[in-house]
Amino acid sequence: MTDTARTADIRVGTSGWRYPGGHGAWIGVFYPPAGRRRVDELAYYAERFDTVEVNSTFYRTPTPETTRRWVQRTPPRFDFSLKLYQKFTHPDMYEKTTGQDPYDLGQRDIDEFRVAVEPIARAGKLGLLLAQFPPSFHASDATRDYVAWLLRAFTEYTMAVELRHRSWSEAREQTAAVLAGSGAAWVQIDEPKFQLSIRQDFKPNVPGAYYMRLHGRNAAAWWQHDQAADRYDYLYSAAELEPVARAVAEAGRQARKLRVYMNNHFEAKAVANAVILKHQLGQPVAGEFEREFVARYPEVAGIVRTSGLF
Repeated sequence: MTDTARTADIRVGTSGWRYPGGHGAWIGVFYPPAGRRRVDELAYYAERFDTVEVNSTFYRTPTPETTRRWVQRTPPRFDFSLKLYQKFTHPDMYEKTTGQDPYDLGQRDIDEFRVAVEPIARAGKLGLLLAQFPPSFHASDATRDYVAWLLRAFTEYTMAVELRHRSWSEAREQTAAVLAGSGAAWVQIDEPKFQLSIRQDFKPNVPGAYYMRLHGRNAAAWWQHDQAADRYDYLYSAAELEPVARAVAEAGRQARKLRVYMNNHFEAKAVANAVILKHQLGQPVAGEFEREFVARYPEVAGIVRTSGLF
């Protein structure tokens, strides 16, 4: 990575920090086994990474007390990127899960999310706000207008917008214009590519911010799986991550604030890949890691320090 890229604020983390039990859990892999000692998972995570993408805010808007505790449990330089509540981006899902009308969206919903974000923003720990739209969200005049409205609604924050349907990249100039109007990052996605998947080049669209999400490449389980976590059961090899590292380093020459999150969370594969990607970017990896973690993901050996505990 060049000195120019080093001047950018490039941070690598995972999408979420808490996968406590059941299928694909992190306890006993990244976190110590439950029977040995209890840890504050966020504090433990923040000793090893300097950013995290918060997925829980998609399912419910947190209280200011909750976000204030997140701030208190993390070191000064740590930051959070928060996914917007599902009512803003997934109205059908919101209606199905809550039984409420998603189309009464208005200033009350915006203000509620702002209040939740405020403790993080006031502490200087806010990365970006992520508006993640589903593949069913197609490009049109109406949807472009909605994205523009949403960006204006949260204009005081740096925003990132994830668009998954190919119609957005086919109308690249129009999409880029909407995002550029608010300085929003067009989220770069690594995922299995299907006929209607968005096509991207991993380049920044604005100078202020860059945002990348790596979901894994488990094409076989992407649409058909026994459990939702199976979709994210994919481990990138170091060789697969090398072009990602080059793209991020190159983006660091053009954008100031870069966030990269691994969402292949099954059994902490995201953690292993975040460690490898940080190393490829020339960034140190702090903290000690469980021996089980290194045994399971041997490509991190020589990059991380292991705990002396069994």
